[in-house]
Amino acid sequence: MMDSIKLKSKETIARKVLKYWFPVVVWSLVIFYFSSLPTAPITKVYWREFIIKKSAHVFEYAIYAALMYRALKESGVEKREAGVYSIILAIVYGISDEFHQSFTPGRDPRLRDIIFDTIGASLAIYTIWKLLPTAPKKLKTWAKRLQLI
Repeated sequence: MMDSIKLKSKETIARKVLKYWFPVVVWSLVIFYFSSLPTAPITKVYWREFIIKKSAHVFEYAIYAALMYRALKESGVEKREAGVYSIILAIVYGISDEFHQSFTPGRDPRLRDIIFDTIGASLAIYTIWKLLPTAPKKLKTWAKRLQLI
């Protein structure tokens, strides 16, 4: 009987890890992969390129923070702490990503990229905490299915 309970407990833990933490790892690897690519100009108009690349930073780290928040929350961390930790971990990962880029040809580590990463992570947590609870019913239902709220 106890062996059966232990086995079910291990299966539950493995499912939680796959469901909540595996997406965090996969997204981290996606960010790492894109940071490994040498960069080339997207357009000859500097401000357009700036907007495209910095928007990518905001988007990447918003997703990272949302996935991290969900994983932490579903692992038993209080919602407020999960949000704060998600932002902090996004910043730390952003710093490590910039360090990684220092070894990539054509890439340079930039403080402003970490700032855009932080903006993305902060916007994600702000959206989850402040905007989703007051969102239209369909959006709330979607957020609940994703276990964000």
